[in-house]
Amino acid sequence: MPSSTAAELIGQEKRALSTMKEDRLASLLKPGAGKFAYSRQWVDAQKAVKGDAEWRCLSEALYFEARGESVKGQFAVGEVILNRVDNPNYPNTVCGVINQGTGRKYACQFTYTCDGHKEVIGEPRAFERVGKIAKLLISGAPRQLTKGATHYHTRAVNPRWARVFPRTATIGVHHFYKQPTRLSQN
Repeated sequence: MPSSTAAELIGQEKRALSTMKEDRLASLLKPGAGKFAYSRQWVDAQKAVKGDAEWRCLSEALYFEARGESVKGQFAVGEVILNRVDNPNYPNTVCGVINQGTGRKYACQFTYTCDGHKEVIGEPRAFERVGKIAKLLISGAPRQLTKGATHYHTRAVNPRWARVFPRTATIGVHHFYKQPTRLSQN
């Protein structure tokens, strides 16, 4: 019989796994799921992709938020978005996460969705590349670069929350953070 501490941990694991989307869990169990490289050459060698609305939302977010970053930096920004999808504190869809708060100028989660500027994709090759990255992430690419980050910002800004959230990584011009776990008090 496991100790109460082990039983509690097993219960926590079961609850966490039950909140994970079935396709995400299945992708983690696929053999060879991690066979890819964080390089422009490797991503460019992949065949062009199209996808559903969720793919389009993630592709656009990567384009407008990280197209100037390295491929590794683009994967990292995508990780944050998908980490939020998996987190019960945020909407449970890619489009829901990206468009959270949109409608009020500069009151959104991703500035390009509420800065008042029309989103125009002027670099089709860059969009094709981030589209491939979006597809890989949605299909279950490992999310190990940001260590579970749910937030990021460029080095050019210093948001208030960055003083409280633990930094998990710095990749390119972005700092990545994990939202602290809130524990209930009795």
